[in-house]
Amino acid sequence: MTITHDPSEYIKGLQQLLISDKKRIGFLFGAGTSLAKKNEESLTVPSIIPLTKEIVTELSDSKSEYKTLFDEVKVELADKFNLETILTNLEQKCEIIGEGTLNGLNKQGFKELIGQYKKSIRDKISIHRDFNQNKIPHIIQVDFARWIGQVERKYPIEIFTTNYDYLFELGLEACSVPYYDGFSGSYKPFFNADSIEEMNFLPKQTKLWKVHGSLGWQVEEETGKVIRTNSDGNDILIYPSVLKYKDSKKQPYESLMDRLSNFLKTDDSILIISGYSFGDEHINSRIEASLNSGTTSHVIFLYFDKYWDKIDSKYKFRLDENDLLYKFAISNSKTSVYGMRNAVIGGKFAKWKLKNEPSSDDTVLINSYFDEDFDDVMEIGMVEQGTEQWTGEGEFILPDFSKLVSFLSSVLPDNEIGEWGRNA
Repeated sequence: MTITHDPSEYIKGLQQLLISDKKRIGFLFGAGTSLAKKNEESLTVPSIIPLTKEIVTELSDSKSEYKTLFDEVKVELADKFNLETILTNLEQKCEIIGEGTLNGLNKQGFKELIGQYKKSIRDKISIHRDFNQNKIPHIIQVDFARWIGQVERKYPIEIFTTNYDYLFELGLEACSVPYYDGFSGSYKPFFNADSIEEMNFLPKQTKLWKVHGSLGWQVEEETGKVIRTNSDGNDILIYPSVLKYKDSKKQPYESLMDRLSNFLKTDDSILIISGYSFGDEHINSRIEASLNSGTTSHVIFLYFDKYWDKIDSKYKFRLDENDLLYKFAISNSKTSVYGMRNAVIGGKFAKWKLKNEPSSDDTVLINSYFDEDFDDVMEIGMVEQGTEQWTGEGEFILPDFSKLVSFLSSVLPDNEIGEWGRNA
């Protein structure tokens, strides 16, 4: 018998988890969530491909030596020429260059280029500069924050994110949702590592843990403290390069990663992962080690694995037997991976397929998380007739962050919706 996963069954389980007062609910958000659009007016961070192109073009135009270098590096990296591999290439060459030259630059030249490259990344993600009150309704993170604020919980929602931008801060503050990010104080808020170790610190406030740093985080020269201030180019961030694993061993990142570990080591914790490509080994190893600690926690990866294959000119899906996430989930029953056509649940890999054809009323609900394959239609005389029978197959759409937020807004219990309406 061919094994399949019925999305309607697992959605019911997910709904129960989300409304349970006994569960600690956490989210790990990667770069994909900053790309998600609610509509065409949404503030978003550029995706990797256009961001790489913009930075390389601007730096190449600024100095002929840089153009020569990027042309040569592009040949070296071939189809792996992207934001992270370029920075890794530059930093590795800067380490080994000594007194000579590489790609037309000496050691000082590499240091200057790396500095400008990182500044370009900061500038490109500083989309808050274009923020105004008129844009609030168009930011998907506002809808996510509104969902958080609508329900009274025993345990606060915990948000872990690798993103540097201020989109989640904008969303939470626009909805007047109190949150704590590890900094204490008002004049010069300082990073308070002790507070992060305490799981019950500020028990009613949403937690926002920026595990790769944030715009505005800086080291104060006089005291050596990590403070939060205006972003002016000296921000401490874990940049996308091979050195990020080494950087993650420093403060404040070590404390933030410890918080992720402690969250997963706490019984009845659910971590939902969205927009994350599973490309940061220092995060993956923490997740794996924590799940192996004997707790009853569980991780659900919402894996946006759909991509366009230029050779075959069609969409394909990455989740298969050769995918790292597949191997990760197969080896650990506390991990589920929900891809867009396939899933690994309970250590079993199978495609998504509805067991029963939904009624017209059921279809409305199913459309919030599953896009059924359409029937090809052909005209026979004056009648349109489907050329395919219903299969139950389709795409699971919650790996799209905007679809996830819409789904979350639909799972409030009736009594809590009513209570929220009375207090609005």
